[in-house]
Amino acid sequence: MTTGAPTGQGPLGLDPVLLEILACPDTHHSPLTVDEAAGELLCATCDRAFPVRDGIPVLLLDEARHRGQA
Repeated sequence: MTTGAPTGQGPLGLDPVLLEILACPDTHHSPLTVDEAAGELLCATCDRAFPVRDGIPVLLLDEARHRGQA
């Protein structure tokens, strides 16, 4: 662990270091991007959106929504 100033809060109340390592839980494990307006983490590979609730990413496939569906 490094010492120094704390990293602070990033988008959606998530630690920026955590955002760098989060990946889609599906088999392709693609990196996730942040949609601050929707409060979600997005996977461009499978087009799923994962909710962030109270600063906690919910990376469960059953909880994700498919963004391509109306």
